[in-house]
Amino acid sequence: MVACDVSDREALRGVVEGIPAGFPLRGVVHTAGVLDDGVVASLSAERLEAVLRAKADAAWHLHELTAGHDLSLFCLFSSAAGTVAPGGQGNYAAANTFLDALAAHRRAAGLPAQSCVWGMWSLDTGMTGHLGEAALHRLHRQGFGALSQAEGLALFDTAVASDATVPVLMRLEPAGLRAQAASGTLPAVLRALVRAPRRRADQATAGATLADRLTRLPDEQRRPVLLDLVRREIADVLGHTSVDGVAHDRAFKDLGFDSLTAVELRNRLNTATGLRLPATLVFDHPTATAVADHLHTRLLGTADRRAPVAPAARADGDPVVIVGMACRFPGGVSSPEELWRLVESGADAVSDFPANRGWDVDGLYDPEPGAPGRTYTRSGGFLHEAGEFDAGFFGISPNEALAMDPQQRLLLECSWEAIERAASTPPRCAAAPRASSPA
Repeated sequence: MVACDVSDREALRGVVEGIPAGFPLRGVVHTAGVLDDGVVASLSAERLEAVLRAKADAAWHLHELTAGHDLSLFCLFSSAAGTVAPGGQGNYAAANTFLDALAAHRRAAGLPAQSCVWGMWSLDTGMTGHLGEAALHRLHRQGFGALSQAEGLALFDTAVASDATVPVLMRLEPAGLRAQAASGTLPAVLRALVRAPRRRADQATAGATLADRLTRLPDEQRRPVLLDLVRREIADVLGHTSVDGVAHDRAFKDLGFDSLTAVELRNRLNTATGLRLPATLVFDHPTATAVADHLHTRLLGTADRRAPVAPAARADGDPVVIVGMACRFPGGVSSPEELWRLVESGADAVSDFPANRGWDVDGLYDPEPGAPGRTYTRSGGFLHEAGEFDAGFFGISPNEALAMDPQQRLLLECSWEAIERAASTPPRCAAAPRASSPA
């Protein structure tokens, strides 16, 4: 046994080259993995790097460094995250899909390869040991069970003995799959496995039915009905048997919500209301009451859906409507949603000096304040991705881009992004009548 960080190419090279000739390398089983779950909008380069290193980088190093060995086995441990794509695991899904593609690439080259797509095991491992009862209940409700140790080992033997390049080895719960199919949230790759009754109404009809039901109620009863709906969905997501443990004014983070449960609640409310709610719903409206009020506004308007409130207007009669936003701030903030999460979490946006600017940090630093041309600190608020400017996208030559003020480059990026987030394009904005001012 040898300890080695397989994502470190040179360290792995030393291990492979150090294998005694009398005991030649015959097989590789790559099982390493790291989790850093979060919705796509919250993923940063660092969070992607941490997950991809253990999975994708290490697998590629093993592929290249064992090229001269006569292998009979090259088995990669992939995950169902890359196959059924559950919400909140975008980085992990990408890393595992790379393993599946690498197995196909090796097979095409005539090399042994297999990428075993695993579902969850019941073992209390380093990757799943953090899951609480609520998380396990959520997975079970979504149709995903846990393999026992005996089942997992038996499936591994079966998979290795088969000729399948990417076998999927997981336990499915039919009742959970049928419930997902009935609500329209079952991943497409699993839809052929269950038969579910055809839904009588799509989401838009469901939303209209709910809105119509609300309009028939007295005004003082509408918000309580929506609050009861929200609390029931929260209780189901968290695995509670009743709504008694869901306080209407308690923050979602105090109730135990994370990015995965936040996405699931959003999806369930989309189905129940027919609305298209953002993935940041629980961050923008942090209590059950706040969400119920938001649903009331979306379904009925602030007073009555038959008489929506007119937009605020300037004194000259020209209305100002915010239809798209974009921003860049220290702390890895590249969107309004990330800025809100930074403020809401109270995280520290101060970091070390950027390493990608060509700065002589050691030469700039002087522990004594007041030294001319020096700084007595090694940290501050920086935009570490400020140098990642796509000059060709904006029709700017590389030399001109280097001569531009970095703030001008950032302004170009943010302006374009704000327009894109408004579901428009600069040519369309230029051709459109001046009815509103995008911000």
